[in-house]
This record gives sequence, C-alpha cells and structure tokens, in this order.
Amino acid sequence: MPGPCNLKKKKKQQAKREKKSLLQRKDDYKEEEPSPPPVYEPATESDRPNDPCPDYDHDELLPATPNIYDPGTGPRIRSAREFLSSYFAQPPSLNDPLCAEFAHEEILQMLCTVLPEEAAIILWYNKSRAKGRVCPSCRRLYNLGDVLPDLIQDSSKCSLEPRSSSLAREQFISGLCSPLCFVMASFNHPGAIKATWGRVAEEMDDVTWDLLNGPGVGVGDEGLGLLLKMTRLDDLGLAQLCLPDVDIAI
Repeated sequence: MPGPCNLKKKKKQQAKREKKSLLQRKDDYKEEEPSPPPVYEPATESDRPNDPCPDYDHDELLPATPNIYDPGTGPRIRSAREFLSSYFAQPPSLNDPLCAEFAHEEILQMLCTVLPEEAAIILWYNKSRAKGRVCPSCRRLYNLGDVLPDLIQDSSKCSLEPRSSSLAREQFISGLCSPLCFVMASFNHPGAIKATWGRVAEEMDDVTWDLLNGPGVGVGDEGLGLLLKMTRLDDLGLAQLCLPDVDIAI
C-alpha cells in the first residue's frame, strides 16, 4: 500500500512536470511572436525614374493622324503618296487611251523631276483617272460631275452651288476644284487669270502665254503655277521640260 512518503514523492514529480510544461509553452510563444515590421526609407530624387511610365512607348499609344479628313466642305487628303496606295484611290482608267498613256510609272518619275513630289503625284493621278480628282490646291477629293460646296462659305451654312461650264472644264483640265483654288494656283500670274480659266492652249492667245511664261510676281506656290501652265497642254509639255537643250516655251 502506498504510504505518506510515496504520496509526497508523487506530488513533487507532478509539480515538476507542470513547471516544465509551463516553461515549454512560454518558449513556444516566444518563437511564434511576429517579427517587427520592416522600416522603409523614402525614395530620393536620384532613385525615381524620369519617365513616369517607363514600360510604355507613348508614341505607339497615340492614334495615327488620318490621311483623309473633312473640314466641312468635302474630304481632303494630307499626303498624296499615302493616298495613292490607299483603298480610296481610284485605279488608273486603262480603257481610256489618254489616261492609259499617263498611267505609266515613267510619267510619274518625269513629273517628279520638274514638280514637287506632292504636286507631281496629284497631277499624275488626275491625268490617269477618267473621273477621280484631287484638287492640287486645297487637296479636296472629288469626282468629275460632283457639285461641291463653296470653299468660302461658312461650313455650318454650307450650300451647293450650280457648276459653271468653265469650272467643269477646269476641273477636267487641271483638277482645280473651285475658282478660289484656280486663283491660288495662278497667283504668280495675275494678268493671265481670266484668259486661262477653263481654257487649253489652242484657246489662249500669245499675250496670255507670254504672261504665263514670264517670271511672275515671285511668290512661292509649291509648283502650282507650273502645274497650271502644264495642264493647258495635252502632253503636259514634258518633252520641253525634261529636255533642257530644247529651247521651246510651253
């Protein structure tokens, strides 16, 4: 039978086990305590990148400017070369003998030697298409026979005006779409404006040709004056212009 000594001994052993268990729980609690939060230092100016969004190319995010736009008086083109390769450009009228002659790439190359590129491309396009036209002055896109809004009217009150016979002929001859554009193209030769409007070489007198062949008033017109003079001739005077040794006035 257990005596009083054994009971005391068992109580001491039980007390030791409880003390040891308590110490063990304290150690476990210390191990599970969360670590202190990290200390962040504010970034200096040298650490900040100059570009707020370095991973993006801002130029690629911006939409491209459309080549064809409408200011309220009809569609215009910004780049003649871009327009030429676009869906909106009409194909050359190869069933028309005269248009087919002008449609050759060599004709465009010849025009580029005597005119600025934009003016050369527009002239080549107009001469190689039976109906499609781009105005060399305002870059308006239209077809022969269209009744166009007046360029000098308020776009919000724009109305269509009947075409005169001279305007219809000038659109066919040079592609200039309005009297205003014709005046802009002939600005260097103001004395020949009236006698040249809607006329070709056979319908013009020597005085008018002398005015067109003169030096003019010396205002830069991006080749419009020369284009106006070239379009009076059926072959655009390319033989004379591209052969400097031949002294023939156009």
